[in-house]
Amino acid sequence: MGRTAHPREVLLIIVAGTLYVDPAERDAYLASCVAAVQAARSAPGCIDFAVSADLVEPGRINVYERWESDEQLLAFRGSGPAEEQVAAIRGAEVHKFRISGVEAP
Repeated sequence: MGRTAHPREVLLIIVAGTLYVDPAERDAYLASCVAAVQAARSAPGCIDFAVSADLVEPGRINVYERWESDEQLLAFRGSGPAEEQVAAIRGAEVHKFRISGVEAP
C-alpha cells in the first residue's frame, strides 16, 4: 500500500494580486520589472517571484510572490518600487497572505 499524503505544517508569505496600467504602456512597465524579478529570485528567502501580463485584460498585470518570512520579504522590499513604476500604476489590489499549511491539490 502507498503512503497517504498528509499536509505539512509550514509558514509561507504569499503576496498576490493585480496592478493596472495604461494598456499601451503595459509592455514597457513589464520590461522595467525584469531587474526587480531577477533580484527577487536571487534574494534570500524568495521561493518564487513573478510579474506578468494578464491574458484577458490588456491593462492588467498579475503579481505573485512566495517568501519564507516577513523579514526576508521586507529586507528585499527596501524602499519599494521606482518612482516611475509607481507613477504608471492606475490601480492596484495586492495583498499579503500568511499560509500555515501546504498540501497537494
